[in-house]
Amino acid sequence: MSQIPLVDLKAQYLSIKPEIDAAIQRVLDSTAFIHGPEVTAFEEEFARYLGVRAAVGVASGTAALHLALLAFDIGPGDEVITTPHTFYATAEAIAQAGATPVFVDIQADTCNLDPTRIEAAITPRTRAIIPVHLYGQAADMDEILAIARRHGLRVIEDAAQAHGAHYRGRPCGALADAACFSFYPSKNLGCYGDGGMVTSDDEAFIARVRRLRDHGRVGKYEHVELGWGYRLDALQAAILRAKLPHLETWVAQRRAAAQRYNELFAGSEVVTPAEREYNRHAYYSYVIRWAGDGSACRDDLVAHLTRSGIGVVIHYPIPMHLQPVYRSMGLGRGTFPVAETVADQVLSLPLYSEITPEQQARVVEAVFAFTRRSQLA
Repeated sequence: MSQIPLVDLKAQYLSIKPEIDAAIQRVLDSTAFIHGPEVTAFEEEFARYLGVRAAVGVASGTAALHLALLAFDIGPGDEVITTPHTFYATAEAIAQAGATPVFVDIQADTCNLDPTRIEAAITPRTRAIIPVHLYGQAADMDEILAIARRHGLRVIEDAAQAHGAHYRGRPCGALADAACFSFYPSKNLGCYGDGGMVTSDDEAFIARVRRLRDHGRVGKYEHVELGWGYRLDALQAAILRAKLPHLETWVAQRRAAAQRYNELFAGSEVVTPAEREYNRHAYYSYVIRWAGDGSACRDDLVAHLTRSGIGVVIHYPIPMHLQPVYRSMGLGRGTFPVAETVADQVLSLPLYSEITPEQQARVVEAVFAFTRRSQLA
């Protein structure tokens, strides 16, 4: 039986192989591997795609978050509000900057940060809010921005999963004081290694991010502050330049595939993703929820799909406040009940631009075969 991967990076590469190969060869011929015209061109093209003043290429999505916090002078003694249901890097970057992550529970339907819970978490030490556009759907930014403005807080979008996503007609990455992207290979716009981007309309902020990503330098050997080696390399930039013109098509294909899944699961006990009517969900992941008898039943479903040759993953099984690294915060189970329930139920199914209706039908039938068996047990 053929395998259906969670993500098929080879299929995407083969679909644009001449463009990718030419981009890589262009860099090899130029030998301009650090900074250079490819990085500058990609920064300009990505900024134009989003409609922001500037974008700065960096080494990873984690580096983007770290640098954005530092460029806003957020550090020791400060608190940053974010979600407990996300990839570890969101909270990690806050700690790397020397600040303290403060978690706020999520919405049950979108799994994004719940704006109605934010103000209760604000203290005199709060400096910023980092909403995550999880799975490719924008957080409720109007409410979050209104709260931030009332309290004088920065808002930094974690758009690592939101390439091509829109909120009320505007692209994610152009909604707040700054935004951070990851170009990890599996992303809607992914490179062939690590890469990231910081975007903003704040020119002074952007200038500082540029300086911090390159050892705090303003000249070849003049360093005005402590910085990091967080540069985006030219090979990754060239690959991303080749891919960027295809992003809108790929997002449309992902959305069509997600709709097919929705139709195939209609009327079943599987909970499909909720999409706000004012959002354009970019479907970085197609995440269902399976309650069953709890997480053990969900784990049985994962095992069944894996045996059936279907790639699955759980995004994310352990909420941030229950991670071993944050045990010292004393936030035990029950602190954020919505995030904990979601973490026990979510399951990501195969989704990529090249997935076929036949593959999707096989995935859904495998899920239904498990549910029928569980009902008879």
